[in-house]
Amino acid sequence: MARGKRKKSIARAAIAPGTGRVRVNKMLVSAHNNKYVREIILEPIRYVGPEVNSVDISVIVNGGGMMGQAQAARTAIAKALVGYFKNEALKAKFDEIDRSLLVEDARRVETKKYKGPKARARFQKSYR
Repeated sequence: MARGKRKKSIARAAIAPGTGRVRVNKMLVSAHNNKYVREIILEPIRYVGPEVNSVDISVIVNGGGMMGQAQAARTAIAKALVGYFKNEALKAKFDEIDRSLLVEDARRVETKKYKGPKARARFQKSYR
């Protein structure tokens, strides 16, 4: 089990011996219609090699939007692969390629303030 977060999205990935299937919310990744989201989710798997075909990956994601969920799932899968294979070389490879594969993005949405519609924008003044 491994966890990945991005904005409001939280993903939990579990790896078990299997045939190489990747499921996100009980749906095969190949069934996703957005090619870009599919590529983001499968990115860590491309760097592992042929031994990834011997495991099944199941990811449960909730919260946030489509891209936040995809990036959270990507982080969770990468962390789970490193934990499952217990390979320091794989961890170093992920760190070299993209640090966000293993490290969660700590940034969050700034809260809305009074006197404005959003966090920093202010209501317009009308003089007439």
